[in-house]
Amino acid sequence: MKRNSILLSIITLALLLTSCTAASTPSAALTPIKLPLGYVPNVQFAPLYVAIEKGYFKEEGLDVTLDYNMETDSVALLGAGKLQFAIVSGEQVLLGRGKGLPVVYAAAWYNNFPVGVIVDPAKNVTKPADLKGLNIGLPGTYGANYIGLRALLAAGGLKEEDVKLTPVGYTQAESFTSKKVDAASIYATNEPILLKEKGVEYSLLKVSDYTTLVANGLATNEETIKAHPELVRGMVKALLRGVDDAVKDPDGAYEICKKFIENFDKADSKVQKAVLAASIEYWKNDQAGSTDPEAWQNMQTLLMDMGLLQKELDLSKAYTNEFLPGK
Repeated sequence: MKRNSILLSIITLALLLTSCTAASTPSAALTPIKLPLGYVPNVQFAPLYVAIEKGYFKEEGLDVTLDYNMETDSVALLGAGKLQFAIVSGEQVLLGRGKGLPVVYAAAWYNNFPVGVIVDPAKNVTKPADLKGLNIGLPGTYGANYIGLRALLAAGGLKEEDVKLTPVGYTQAESFTSKKVDAASIYATNEPILLKEKGVEYSLLKVSDYTTLVANGLATNEETIKAHPELVRGMVKALLRGVDDAVKDPDGAYEICKKFIENFDKADSKVQKAVLAASIEYWKNDQAGSTDPEAWQNMQTLLMDMGLLQKELDLSKAYTNEFLPGK
């Protein structure tokens, strides 16, 4: 009887140890990834929240932590090998490579550049050329708002000196509403919706109506691609699964956002759902994760015209499609 009791204790202990090992192994095997986003927590990051909440990254062996860092800093850290991934826009990849940084765009999230210019309707602006002579507010002469504005000016045959640029920080909507400026460079998925809800009238010129540029996506570096291709493939797969889920089930994605955005449950749900819906239109892509080579060429041409790139780059090294689904 005593022998059976001892045997039973040994078996029970073995089962407990097996259970503990099984429970701890997946967590221990996860590779930690810090992913900079370049902006504050926002409903526009819904696909990432979905991918984390539904365990898509963990299924790929990744433990992803979101970091709301400045985009230019992220590119520098990527290039120095201090980061393996970051969410950045296409111009940042080219500007980084122009400085010799080995950054590579691995998958597109947005299908086009989500920037536009809101204009006082009294100015009768219907096309980019009509922006001539206007006072245009923007955060500063840097980043996506500046790139998008310059793209619209170029589409209208205008130069920067044909308009007055007024740095207003990230108060474009407020500066426009108070008539501090005639127009403002904004994200087409955000400020126009906020202004509409407040009853503020505006005209909107969207970059995507006039040209195709490379927008936000997942960037990595040459060393990570060479040494850890499985990490890149896993990150791309999980991100695109999150995008697909958010596009197909925006209500479900919205609910998940409440777990990642502080006080989001107190936000105006009508406005935030409208921002999500507008964002989704920029996420839809016939070929998930892919970008048009012409968009890269357009971006390079724009950056050279702006004097931000001094010479043409080998664009084939700036991005890769080898980690996209089906590749």
